[in-house]
Amino acid sequence: MVTVAQLVEPRIVIPVVVGSNPIGHPILDTVHNSAGSFLACQNRLAGRRSNPMIRLGMMGTGNISRDALTPAIAEVDDAVLWSVFSRERDRADAFAAVNGAAAATAGHDDLQSFLADPELDAVIIATPDRLHAEQAIAAAGAGKHVLVEKPMATSVDEADAMVAACRAAGVQLGVAYHMRWHLGHRALARQIHEGVFGDIWHANARWTSKALDTTNWRASDEVGRWWSLAGVGTHSLDWLRWMLVPVCGEVTEVNSTITRDKLGSAHDELAAVSLTFESGASAQFVSSVLFVAPNRGEILGSNGYAYCEATIGRGGDGRIDTNTGTLEFEVVNPYAGEIADFVAAIQKGRAPEVSGEEGRRNVELLCQICP
Repeated sequence: MVTVAQLVEPRIVIPVVVGSNPIGHPILDTVHNSAGSFLACQNRLAGRRSNPMIRLGMMGTGNISRDALTPAIAEVDDAVLWSVFSRERDRADAFAAVNGAAAATAGHDDLQSFLADPELDAVIIATPDRLHAEQAIAAAGAGKHVLVEKPMATSVDEADAMVAACRAAGVQLGVAYHMRWHLGHRALARQIHEGVFGDIWHANARWTSKALDTTNWRASDEVGRWWSLAGVGTHSLDWLRWMLVPVCGEVTEVNSTITRDKLGSAHDELAAVSLTFESGASAQFVSSVLFVAPNRGEILGSNGYAYCEATIGRGGDGRIDTNTGTLEFEVVNPYAGEIADFVAAIQKGRAPEVSGEEGRRNVELLCQICP
């Protein structure tokens, strides 16, 4: 059994998704409990601590911010939602109020005023993909640490500029690949890297969804470059590289089949991707907005195998079966894990587990997969 304590540093707690908090703190049932959220934030700000509270600004008020990232902040002991940025001030104010943002002036629609707050420590960028580079570079210039949603950029040049800006400013840059904080995945990765399955020769990943039309911003060029690949495929790519690169070397060859225009978008509506690694190992992943199918992962080695059922996705649950039996793991919120790691990186002055350089490599491969 992998425990929460084995996943994160002792000072950061990631509560179990279902059940009581391991250290007795209340878990917010919903981001709509504004009074409870505000009180929790104020109590943590006022409490005595051995580590500094990290004040986080949320950039973007869409689904991922509302449903995943903001609730995750509430679960991390050393983090607080401080302020909110949106292109529309009313949206920023409403999001800040509902989620108990702690700053005196919490809602912003002007990027410079949002970043000028001297009490703001870091930002989480959850805006459309083509906005990431400009916003991250501006945040770094203001001395704010940056956690950016995936994919971090829409070109290698943008990713390079983001990495350079954060390095020059002396701030941390992390990329939000939450599946690395699924405790089953972490246990599986450890076994792969320790050679439990022998030489790894093949791996698969599949994560899909079904869109009814092209109203999703990722379907157009205005603020997006990829659709299925940016929405979910980039996660599968990261998962495969995380599992395989330490034992198989880097990706040396990419082949892909891209389907477009079935819904009316010029962007990828389905991507079937094959990867070859230095060792000769192969991997494949499928992303799509044309159909819903079970999300699955598979690892095949010379001494064993692992099948991941419903672990690839947003949650921390699912099932992992191996040639020796079921891999037991605790169900925790993986988004809280990525926030906890980002906070720890700021406090300790180290790089986040998924660094800007790692995110850049993902973008580089996406550009080869779907130019």
